[in-house]
Amino acid sequence: MSAPAALQQALSELLGDAQLSAQTLPGTDITLWLIDPANMHRCFSPEETRLILEEPPYWCFCWASGLVLARWLAENREWVRGKRVLDFGAGSGVAAIAAAKAGALEVVACDLDPLAIDACRANAALNQVTLSYSADFFSEADRFDLIIVADVLYDRANLPLLEQFLSRGRQALVADSRVRNFQHPLYQRLGTFEVSTWPDLAEPAEFRHVSLYHAERI
Repeated sequence: MSAPAALQQALSELLGDAQLSAQTLPGTDITLWLIDPANMHRCFSPEETRLILEEPPYWCFCWASGLVLARWLAENREWVRGKRVLDFGAGSGVAAIAAAKAGALEVVACDLDPLAIDACRANAALNQVTLSYSADFFSEADRFDLIIVADVLYDRANLPLLEQFLSRGRQALVADSRVRNFQHPLYQRLGTFEVSTWPDLAEPAEFRHVSLYHAERI
């Protein structure tokens, strides 16, 4: 099975020898097009590092928080079954795909990055689920039962989004490994989970602990 051409080309422009491969995520039945783990075993050149920092290919990794959210939805299907769901900052689409597999009525994968939307499309096809797509969260109507979010708080400038999620959905589920213990009057922590980004980036131990939060519109 060949990787989607547009995604492979985009990755090759960052890392000339890097290949995408279809990988089944640990502890799930979800398969994604991700950077091949073998490509993570060499040092990056200064130019490659510059390109990666300027345009990070978030979509070719399954980040720890996305994996936690996908597993949570698989084990707690009642959160999405028969509901309208939007995945904010969808990246690879892992959480959106998990919601679709868990029986959501509709799932919208939302991301500003056109390559992320392409990745979501390719990964939805790989998993034989149907998603809708959006590049602008704020253009969406207030019609969702649940907003799901993974790893968008790495930039503290994004913290005000915590209120905005409830402007489009009745409830929000937020998984994050960067700001694990944030305090917010609307959000309650459901638990903390230890997991690694896939392929494993050998991240510091602190980023292998993901907190999951829930908020409900008052």
